[in-house]
Amino acid sequence: QVQVVESGGGVVQPGGSLRLSCVASGSIFSIYRMDWYRQAPGEQRELVATITSTGSTNYADSVEGRFTISRDSAKNSVHLQMNSLKPEDTAVYYCTVHTVRQFGGTEDYWGQGTQVTVSS
Repeated sequence: QVQVVESGGGVVQPGGSLRLSCVASGSIFSIYRMDWYRQAPGEQRELVATITSTGSTNYADSVEGRFTISRDSAKNSVHLQMNSLKPEDTAVYYCTVHTVRQFGGTEDYWGQGTQVTVSS
């Protein structure tokens, strides 16, 4: 079994910064990609940023240039540095871990989410 735990959410003023972290633990053979999603009240879940095992990254247009995703492969962790935060960034942020099984196939794991609130 694999556990995924996010941390680092909180309340911040517009223009401020937060750093989210996510750690995966348990029976992990290999991780090929890690993502950050977010979901605001009444909205669909949105892919925010993704990073592959080779370090390739991709961002939603709404966060390009403000958010930076990074990973520590040795610790099975991923981080999301969020700068110049806006009220519309308010959401629950979720970490997703995409793994390769030892004997073939893939499996995805989600964390419980961490709340980010941007408000003055």
